[in-house]
Amino acid sequence: MDPRLKRILLPIVVGAAALAILALVVTGGGSPKKAADAPSEQVASPPADAAATAPPASTTTDGATAALAPPASAASAAPTTPPTTLDLVASPTAEPVAAPTPLGSLDPAAHPYRIDFAPTGAGIDRIVFSDYWRTAADARRAQAHRRDASAPAPAEDDRYQLRTLGRLYESKRDVYHDVPLLSMRTLRIDGEEVWLFGATWSEVSPGVFRSLVKDGAGSPVLEVERAYSIEDGPVAGYRLSLLQRARNLTDRPLRVAWQQYGPGDLDQDKDSYLEVRRFHFGYLLPAARDPSQSIVLAEGQMYERSAFVDQIKEGDFEVWPNRASRDDSLSASWYGSTNRYFGLAVFAPYAPPAQPSKLLAGSVERILAQLGSAEGGGEVIFTVLEGPEKVLPPGGEASWDLGVYAGPLERGILLGEQPFSALNLGGLITYVMNSCCTLCTFAWLANLLVVFLTFIHDHVVFDWALSIILLVLVVRAILHPLTRRAQVQMTRFGKGMSALKPELDALQKRYRDDPRKMQQEQLRLYREKGINPAGCLGGLLPTFLQMPIWIALYAMLFFAFELRQAPAFFGVFQQMGGWTFLGDLSAPDRFIPFPKPLDLWLFTMQGINLLPLLMGLVFWFQQKYMTPPTAATLTDEQRQQQQIMKLMMVIMFPLMLYAAPSGLTLYILTSSCIGIVEGRIIRRRIEVLDAMPKPAEEPRRGGARDRIGRMYADALERARQRQSEKDRAAQQRKFKDRR
Repeated sequence: MDPRLKRILLPIVVGAAALAILALVVTGGGSPKKAADAPSEQVASPPADAAATAPPASTTTDGATAALAPPASAASAAPTTPPTTLDLVASPTAEPVAAPTPLGSLDPAAHPYRIDFAPTGAGIDRIVFSDYWRTAADARRAQAHRRDASAPAPAEDDRYQLRTLGRLYESKRDVYHDVPLLSMRTLRIDGEEVWLFGATWSEVSPGVFRSLVKDGAGSPVLEVERAYSIEDGPVAGYRLSLLQRARNLTDRPLRVAWQQYGPGDLDQDKDSYLEVRRFHFGYLLPAARDPSQSIVLAEGQMYERSAFVDQIKEGDFEVWPNRASRDDSLSASWYGSTNRYFGLAVFAPYAPPAQPSKLLAGSVERILAQLGSAEGGGEVIFTVLEGPEKVLPPGGEASWDLGVYAGPLERGILLGEQPFSALNLGGLITYVMNSCCTLCTFAWLANLLVVFLTFIHDHVVFDWALSIILLVLVVRAILHPLTRRAQVQMTRFGKGMSALKPELDALQKRYRDDPRKMQQEQLRLYREKGINPAGCLGGLLPTFLQMPIWIALYAMLFFAFELRQAPAFFGVFQQMGGWTFLGDLSAPDRFIPFPKPLDLWLFTMQGINLLPLLMGLVFWFQQKYMTPPTAATLTDEQRQQQQIMKLMMVIMFPLMLYAAPSGLTLYILTSSCIGIVEGRIIRRRIEVLDAMPKPAEEPRRGGARDRIGRMYADALERARQRQSEKDRAAQQRKFKDRR
């Protein structure tokens, strides 16, 4: 290969690798195209993949680990329950209804959502939110309809919903079935499993369902009841209670264990090009470490969706207790699943003084996970909550009550309302990009940023875009002393190196055959002229200090519910005929949206986004006209490599952020523009100072401002002395040998 071509390609390859690593950190290890696609179809149509989606078998009577291994095929599948002894069967206590009465309403002033129940399993078909919408355009139409009743209202399906996403294989009936949220699965009575999923429930009143378990002779054995209730009020309504009772109708004690479906996969946000669905646990420390059992922790027990999928495919279906909880003797207080902006969690029915315990084990002692088939193909995770076995005396009853949170990941609710605050359900909110640790993504800084931005928005400017611009001004003001010092060092270093070029060229010719001597002479020349060889490195310091802010701001803008569907500049662009430009700061700016997404090789292009293009233009202008002159000592080859690296940054950086939240690109664009003005002012100040007459002074030989250069010079001097001592010792040995 031509050496010149090789020297040109080398910086391109190195720069591309560096940008690829940065892209992996930002995107969590996956390309936007892959993250936006549905998961790979490990589960196809039945019966070929029935083995991958069979529901878990019940535990044995001694509480041993459940055998979740499914049958070999759907055609040969047999019930996984133990042989029946009483021939128990569940049936409704009255005529079941096809469409149970909903609970709550779609009036935002009265309730946060409406619960539509499923006719099977006494579960929830969907939770329809009263004032949360799928898209920012739907939200704007709803606001216009509230202001003017004659304006068209969005359809009910445009409201945001939590719902079941797929199907599971039922080995008893050799069919696939939809799984309503939190629906009942089975009871185990004296070791015999009773299937309560299906049309085995009757509606007693809105949100209250009852089923009756009978033996083979038709005699009642157990009465089971599930009762949902929500409080009135837009915020209090998030406190959803699920009371679950079983009453013994026989004249002998019964051993009863409870099993139901729990929070599984939620819908993936349509604007999310990353897979950010997660599973969370809140836990209590052992009594030896926390005697009061009042502190609920949520750090260290968050799992990416991919981790659960891998665990299930490896044949390990138990997700709680897990290895970490067993090693540290942790007890569960709550468990939940989240997507980008919403969460569904079950927790201990904490309501002091009547129910002061935060321990979930009274209702759920084990959580299992399994894979089902998603709508449209792919995989979906379902979980099963297993309650402890309880002994019911004749005529007695037992409960497996739960508290349920189904709502937004909003700080004001989860951190400020009870019992969510006491249970630390705020742990569901994580400003962490996919597959990255909290340290790498500066989650602590993201929390500070969202608090600061919320304060500015609520009390100063009342607009999120203006809050971001004000944050830029604050950050630039804090970093201005460092920026000014860096600009001064880089400018003077460049000028000094240009002035020294003739002398440096002479030294290179004089000591061409003695590199060590040439290095010493160059250092001596630097000291005499007061030039710090490491001075150019100081110019990178402000950029390095802003990198944590960019990363934390990226995660915060991506996950903060407060900015979901928030328009920029009071929605001024949306008043221009419903223009989508900057209509949602948590999504790309959508300057020109495409009627149909354009499927490219690396990602799916939804439209033309203006801010990343402007950002690339600003970067180019900044590098061409505002960057200090390149040192004259650089060779032509080094200058060419430097130009290639600059060009790559102008192209690759905006490309990586093309689908990023527009709030982030607004921050970087504003910061770059302010940096141009700031740099211009600093350079004018330098020109004024350089033009002023200076008193004669002795050449500086290592002042405080040249500390790095002085350290470097001292190290070279020590090395030179050691080498001189070695040379003298060698000469003395030679002299002795001659004698």
